[in-house]
Amino acid sequence: MPHTTIRLTGEQAAKRADRPDGDDLAAGLARIRREFDLPETFPPAVLDEAERAARYLAAPGEDRTDLPFVTIDPPGSMDLDQALCIEKRQGGYRVWYAIADVAAFVHPGGAIDLEARTRGETVYLPDTRVPLHPTVLSEAAASLLPGQTRPAVLWCVDLDSAGEMVGVDLRRAMVRSRERLDYATVQATVDTGRAEGTLKLLSEVGPLRLALERARGGVSLPTPEQEVVHDGAGYALEFRATLPCEAWNAQISLLTGMSAAQLMLDAGVGVLRVLPAPSPRDIAKARRVAAALSVPWPDGASYGDVVHDLDPKIPGHAAFLRESTILLRGAAYAAFDGSPPPIAAHAAVAAPYAHVTAPLRRLVDRYATEVCVAVAAGEPVPERVQEALAVLPEQMSVAGRRANGVERACVDLVEAAVLRRRLGESFDAVVIDVDEGRPGGQVQVTDPAVVARCDGDDLPLGERVRVRLTRADPATREVRFALA
Repeated sequence: MPHTTIRLTGEQAAKRADRPDGDDLAAGLARIRREFDLPETFPPAVLDEAERAARYLAAPGEDRTDLPFVTIDPPGSMDLDQALCIEKRQGGYRVWYAIADVAAFVHPGGAIDLEARTRGETVYLPDTRVPLHPTVLSEAAASLLPGQTRPAVLWCVDLDSAGEMVGVDLRRAMVRSRERLDYATVQATVDTGRAEGTLKLLSEVGPLRLALERARGGVSLPTPEQEVVHDGAGYALEFRATLPCEAWNAQISLLTGMSAAQLMLDAGVGVLRVLPAPSPRDIAKARRVAAALSVPWPDGASYGDVVHDLDPKIPGHAAFLRESTILLRGAAYAAFDGSPPPIAAHAAVAAPYAHVTAPLRRLVDRYATEVCVAVAAGEPVPERVQEALAVLPEQMSVAGRRANGVERACVDLVEAAVLRRRLGESFDAVVIDVDEGRPGGQVQVTDPAVVARCDGDDLPLGERVRVRLTRADPATREVRFALA
């Protein structure tokens, strides 16, 4: 789904003239932290336990520091959950995916665990982050930083020559990442023909997995990300088209999550990330929007088929992508012990799926991973893990609403601060949403990168318009336009 990324570093921000004043942002961000009751620090008992865990870790599992892992993350990331190594094997590929073994440091019922259950996930703001775990773990001892030997849960997934999974295993191991890479570097290395080893094979496996996703009816939206960028000197808003290697890397995470889900379903215990199939009513509405915007939707084609080749730079396509996200709403977590949940698949993945690849930043991943480790070893799931499963969906639901609310509030604040000195000015925009039964809708302005409310009768969905800024108030985080 379309989403916003909040980055804490960025070279381009220093060059932008539309950065908002720091005082507006500092006061506004402080209000957001108070509004959402975000903790400023960890309790002393949590910090003490984290320091001890970081110092006295006993090395679990086997030694697989021989595997040449790399990490691929946004620039400046320190909480590195995943490291990747891909090899050729007879008839296909072998994907090694090392996931930070947070359970080697955090034990169910301990001070860190109890605090993590109240937080649920890491929350990102433009000026800081509110981490799930103390940074002595999440950005140091448990993070898969380059050149450091770290405990990991090591997934080994074998694929055939078409990218289909033919075998999966996982176990605890010590690993060592060789290099911390970012997406731009990976893409440039592939595009210039210099990619070798894992990066070259990622450029083969990624497209194979994307083709399989499309064939099974999965959905990956080609929607640019709206970014709040901070470089230490100021903030800016940008729309950034994702790179092909980001989609390839995401497919490795999806592959692992699908493998985890199947392990748990076969064992009859676990927690899944689920999304119900869209209702016939919502499908009919999306088809009407597609027809109105001249977006082809042939008979028999799935929603994934329709969006796969869309170009968000085309106004009608951008509006359809925005309007049709109604088909992707309603994701939740479903825990089970015995019978599988009534809905066991994720409609956008078009398969059962589980969150297991981001345990430094998301609580549920640690518990789901512990289930998978036990199942793969033929051992019973630890009692404390089983007990936690029942309440995890609600804990994650609360955490997700809080994180999404903070994200939206931060973007609204930065949009208002960016535009507050430009009241009365006119901008080129695209109408990406209209309200049913009442005037107005939403428009997307490209420069600066803003999505905001627009007043007016009969807004032409999917068309370019000229809009005038009528309100930009950092105190209320409100931005409004009207047709010029």
